Amino acid sequence: MNTNQKLRTFDLIREAVLPEYRDRVDDYLSLYEQALDSENTSTAEVHASAHQLRGYLRGLNTTRVLGMADWEELDRRVTESWL
Repeated sequence: MNTNQKLRTFDLIREAVLPEYRDRVDDYLSLYEQALDSENTSTAEVHASAHQLRGYLRGLNTTRVLGMADWEELDRRVTESWL
């Protein structure tokens, strides 16, 4: 998956989150985005961050901030991009 597709994954997450939670979620996503797209990050750190992002998305789904269909697609994209 190329860089544009990876960045699009974060855009899709932002769009999928209920509007009233987007600002708060965006703060967390910015941290994951930096960690996953940094050229100075080791492969192990990228994998750890990707697993943390998957857990965060799962939590958003559990609290119904993110729908099940969106969660499944986003989880697949994270797995394909960074694991």
